[in-house]
Amino acid sequence: MAEENNQTAEAAENLTEKKISQEHPQGGEPQETREGRGGGRRGERGDRGDRGGRGRGRGRRDDRRGDDDGEELIEKLVHINRVSKTVKGGKRFGFAALVVVGDGKGRVGFGHAKAREVPEAITKATASAKKKMVRVPLKEGRTLHHDGRGHFGAGKVNVRTAPPGTGIIAGGPMRAVFESLGVQDVVTKSVGTSNPYNMIRATFDALTSQTSPKSVAQRRGKKVADLLGRGGASEVEAEAAAEAIAE
Repeated sequence: MAEENNQTAEAAENLTEKKISQEHPQGGEPQETREGRGGGRRGERGDRGDRGGRGRGRGRRDDRRGDDDGEELIEKLVHINRVSKTVKGGKRFGFAALVVVGDGKGRVGFGHAKAREVPEAITKATASAKKKMVRVPLKEGRTLHHDGRGHFGAGKVNVRTAPPGTGIIAGGPMRAVFESLGVQDVVTKSVGTSNPYNMIRATFDALTSQTSPKSVAQRRGKKVADLLGRGGASEVEAEAAAEAIAE
């Protein structure tokens, strides 16, 4: 009886193996299961590709925002200093940056900021400078209309208009301001402190007090030729000089 039972069990196993081999001749898992897994992988790759596409899209949007500005700015790093803050348990070090930004066509601004790292401090100072840009009238697009003085704290500066070919006679922070502003000929002198922060503020105080003949004529209700016609100049010369004035 035992032998008959063993033979019956072996015959049943052989039939089962034959059915499996016929249904799946290559062995292993069914084809549908493998295809399903493969489809899942392809789906995952597709998702990754979509995510990558969205990432590239964000980069293009950033570029478009940069193109929307439509202006090329001149950025000058004037001064950078390491600062520290005393806290419980020690000191926390950081960096302070002073940046001047201008378009080279009569607009300039300055900004300063602090951060834990130098690049971050420069970025924050540049953003602050762009928000505080002021317009300064220029004579013939190369120099100032008249002499001026500016002061802030212990810093005092003198700025003077200059003929063509003079160049920028200035040093340190003041040179960065005039280069960013677009001035080609100017003579300056700093009296007092050499603190770059006070020098920059004193220079901006002198620049914001600049006026052009056109603005003076509008304020007084006259023509520019009338203002320039004084001092024995003929009317024709005054008209030509008025047309040559560019802010």
